[in-house]
Amino acid sequence: MTYRQCAILIGAILFEALGSSAASAQSAFRNYRCADGTQFIAAFFNGDTRAHLQLDGKAVTLTKRLSLTGTRYRGGGVTLEINRAGLTRLRHAKRPATACELV
Repeated sequence: MTYRQCAILIGAILFEALGSSAASAQSAFRNYRCADGTQFIAAFFNGDTRAHLQLDGKAVTLTKRLSLTGTRYRGGGVTLEINRAGLTRLRHAKRPATACELV
């Protein structure tokens, strides 16, 4: 992932966050590396139930879905699952799910 791609994602996310309210602009950005070599950035904002990913050079917004074992987000052919033990799995591009860890 290039510096330019990261800057574009962060700019787009901040623009959206500023449109809602200053109080909800607090964020958490997390960098992940997966077992299959995939790397992505996930952004989570207070007051927003969605996950915003920079994956394969594209910005993808995932909607939070019902999950009994943790948190699951889906959208644009991508599924991100974070279970209560902190284990993270990513499924995208019709590939099997792969385990991911924070970098």
